Order: sequence, then C-alpha cells, then structure tokens
Amino acid sequence: MSDQNLVLTAIGDDRPGLVEELAATIAAHGGNWCEASMAQLAGKFAGIVHVSVPTERVEALNAALAQLKGLKVSVETASEQKSVVAGRHLTLTLVGHDRIGIVKEVAQVLARHAVNVEELATFTTSAPMSAEVLFHAEAELTAAPDFDVRALKRDLEKLSDDLMVDITLGETL
Repeated sequence: MSDQNLVLTAIGDDRPGLVEELAATIAAHGGNWCEASMAQLAGKFAGIVHVSVPTERVEALNAALAQLKGLKVSVETASEQKSVVAGRHLTLTLVGHDRIGIVKEVAQVLARHAVNVEELATFTTSAPMSAEVLFHAEAELTAAPDFDVRALKRDLEKLSDDLMVDITLGETL
C-alpha cells in the first residue's frame, strides 16, 4: 500500500491537550507526523502539519479530524514539489517602527524581486527608550541563483528611513 502526504491546518481556542488530541488522531489512523509549525496567537492555537497516511485510511482520518472538539481542521493533499523557486537561500531580518501595511509593503518588494517566502515570523516589541512599537520580521527566503541581493536590500530600505535590514546569504540550493 502507498502513503499519501497531507497538509493539515488546525485552529481553535488554545488549551492544554490540543496537540495531543491532534497527534493521537493522526497516529490512530496510521499517520506519520513528518513536520509541523504551531503557535499560540491572540488566544488561538494555530498549526500546520505535514503528515503521511496510508492511502486507504485518508478518508477515515478526514472524518475523525472533523469530529475533534474545539478544533477546525482543513486537509489538503501535499504537492511533490519542494519549492516554487530553486536557487539561493536567504535569511532576512527587519526591524522598524510598526505601522499599518508594513507586511504588505515588504511582501510587495519581495514579489517584485521574485523572492519566494519559505518561512515568515513577525512580532512587535516596545522600543527601549520610548513608547513606540517596533515591528520585527524574520524570514527564510529563496531567490534565483543570479539574484541581486543589494537591489533587494536597497528597495526594502526605501520603505522607511527607520527600517533596519539584514540579509544573510546561504548556500546555493
């Protein structure tokens, strides 16, 4: 029998035991938990999980996931494709004054440079010497092998005078 790769997204009110219930349901249907990213945001639990499940048990797993109390789970068949963009790995760190639209502006610059966002984490903190709120972004990116990192940094820095941009190049993928 073959396995099917699935990507589950789950959201619900945060409480102890949610991950255990999700993991137990997957295991009870012969599923292997391959990788996941989970967080608690504004009182909600949110997670995305890649699982491998015997093909003949996918339907039963879907039904069991739909029965989980207090957790909405969406199931998608995973793609065999690893990444949309093959090439250079980049790590991006941004810090600047928080404002409405900052993520949209950063995402527009990345898209204009054909940079793929593999992972993104954002958060805000209080500035140490003032009451201002600082925006922080940490991202793992992929760009074409001939990508111009200086042009990306320049365009990101144009978004705001106070935006500090750090881009670290990884190995060519």
